[in-house]
Amino acid sequence: MFKSSLVLGALGRGRALSGIAAETGFAKTASVTIITDLRCTEYRAVGHPEKPARVQRTAELLRSQNALPLTWAEPAPATDDILLRAHSPGHLERLAHAQDFDGDTPFFPGIGDHARRGVGGALRALELSRKGELAFSLLRPPGHHATRNHSMGFCYLSSLAIAALEAHATGVKRVGLFDFDVHHGNGTEDVVADAAGISFVSVHQHPCYPGTGTGPVGDNCFNFPIGGGTARTTWKKTLEQALEKLLATRPEIIGVSAGFDAYSKDPLANGTLEKEDYYWLGQRLRATGIPFFSILEGGYSLDLPDLVLQYLLGAAGK
Repeated sequence: MFKSSLVLGALGRGRALSGIAAETGFAKTASVTIITDLRCTEYRAVGHPEKPARVQRTAELLRSQNALPLTWAEPAPATDDILLRAHSPGHLERLAHAQDFDGDTPFFPGIGDHARRGVGGALRALELSRKGELAFSLLRPPGHHATRNHSMGFCYLSSLAIAALEAHATGVKRVGLFDFDVHHGNGTEDVVADAAGISFVSVHQHPCYPGTGTGPVGDNCFNFPIGGGTARTTWKKTLEQALEKLLATRPEIIGVSAGFDAYSKDPLANGTLEKEDYYWLGQRLRATGIPFFSILEGGYSLDLPDLVLQYLLGAAGK
């Protein structure tokens, strides 16, 4: 039983959202760095939708295409001192215990190492973004459902939240987090709620797994729930509103939970976005003029590789 069984019920205005786009050197290059590690494909559960082919097929397409210049990098180290800003010692210890976390989130030998590499991908993407480069972490497992004390929803460590805390701890005064996965980023929210200098917005289907995200949490987490099957134009308008809300916090850098499961053909929810809308999302983030980095969260359709490529083409201005 996976996320779909837990369902509780089944270009925008075309203007730049920030006036600094012309004043920054960010992302003037069209090149994107893809952060990955083939070891992330070494674990699997029969029938589970979060499977190695998600990364394998996406990496294959990215390597074979010639529309977008790419460079490739490996994850950064994810040390305990970095992880412990977001998670309890008991949570880190639990990753080594050979017992499933829940029906969606099995234990695999070495899952703690896989999850650390997922965090490392977010950290490397952050590092590159701070240098003015575009970066996308193509790794599994995802992270945005992992709370401070629990692994859930295919997620074991809260990768984007950990990167945000690292950014703030190392000199970034205002960090923005934008989650467009079809499922609410409850884990990211749990970790960063009321965290100084960090703001979080999530646009997601509700009712849907995990059943949270109906309103604001703390002073810095803002949720934009959308009913399943909502018209594509409304979904895009809501994404625009969420991004405007985030920009109002004046972030110096934006971390993106890039989930591609609000796609109309994704099997785990009832989103209505199309391929070109992920290109549009990349464009909108680029138009802010603010450095941003992205990490793969959900996306379970066979079209995932194309969706990722469209997003990256938009982000690179191609």
